[in-house]
Amino acid sequence: MAPLQLAGGLAGREHEPIGDHCPMDRTIQVIGSRPALLLLREAFYGARRFDDLARGVGITDAVAAQRLKELVAVGVLEKVPYREPGQRTRHEYVLTEAGHELLPVVLGLLAWGDRHLPTSPSTVRLSHDGCGAAVAPALRCAAGHDVPEEEVVVRSSRRRGVSERGAARRRAPGPATGR
Repeated sequence: MAPLQLAGGLAGREHEPIGDHCPMDRTIQVIGSRPALLLLREAFYGARRFDDLARGVGITDAVAAQRLKELVAVGVLEKVPYREPGQRTRHEYVLTEAGHELLPVVLGLLAWGDRHLPTSPSTVRLSHDGCGAAVAPALRCAAGHDVPEEEVVVRSSRRRGVSERGAARRRAPGPATGR
């Protein structure tokens, strides 16, 4: 298979790191940890309450609290108060519109793991409730065409409203992060 086509600021960068300038890098910084992705999986599976989310992932309360706080801070989840009779007010974690936009990513990881890392005796099947046909993540353009890997163009361009000061701050070297 041919590599993705690079255009704009990405073309000819000669393998220089792009770090925080890359939306993929920024996304992984927020949702790229195992606990964060599995909390998202549980949210898509319908879990909303802290205990259900933490238990479904199998992580400590401290780790769950930190990851949920981060997912709320970036707008992937929203804390919604609820109160059961005779109890104090608590919060549920609900996927936002931005959170729902991650469904193809979560399903893609689920399908890829099932296909390429089949260490479990069970398998996962994604299907359309309306007709029963298999569901598979796919690359499709806005016009509805299936797009093969070699026809994808990744184009970098400057966003409107990004100040030079902000861009310089993002370029400034900071402490080593181990990335």
